[in-house]
Amino acid sequence: KLIFLHLFSVGGLWSESGAMVTVITVLKFLSVFVAELISSLTDWFQTQPAWAKLEVLEETELKATGVHERHKARTLWEKTGAVVMVEAAELSSLKSQLQDLEVPLFAVVKENLGKELDCFKKFFSGKVYVDQQRNFYGPQERWMFLSMLLRIGVWRNLWRSYRRGFRGNLRGEGLVLGGVFVIGPGDQGILLEHREKEFGDKVNMLAVLRTARKMQEDMAR
Repeated sequence: KLIFLHLFSVGGLWSESGAMVTVITVLKFLSVFVAELISSLTDWFQTQPAWAKLEVLEETELKATGVHERHKARTLWEKTGAVVMVEAAELSSLKSQLQDLEVPLFAVVKENLGKELDCFKKFFSGKVYVDQQRNFYGPQERWMFLSMLLRIGVWRNLWRSYRRGFRGNLRGEGLVLGGVFVIGPGDQGILLEHREKEFGDKVNMLAVLRTARKMQEDMAR
């Protein structure tokens, strides 16, 4: 009897733990399903990106921050090519690797709001330009509407940025989505264009490095 009762109790524990694992698995599945459903629904309200035209970007007048200088945007990439990040501060982690490839990295913002720009510069030591014409945000500007706050990815990205100390720009027009460009010299054109789907939607870092490396290889031929 003792042996029988002991085996029974062990079997009961196994059945309880198995049921718990099943419940956890089901809850994970449901949470992923709900997150994907919300993401799909909010996509209906999101303006689809319209891809940039090189001739428009080239003629965009950029104002350097900290000094009274203005440049046509094409001067940033016409000789060596460049990676241009639009609001995407986290891309600055690639700066040293891009320097090894002799590809400069620039940042473009849409407005100079003092403290917000100073906060941005803490995460980016390179040159920052203001695009008052906002061509790098177009040809059709895309906004992160309040409905996007239902997306789990947005809150995850906000929390990650907050923990890193980056508060972003909640004044002005801080809900305009940005992106990343890799633009080659000469007639290479726009080699990579990434448009944010939501706040903090990061570009594929490896794709940026691969594109920059190929750009330099094509120049060397």
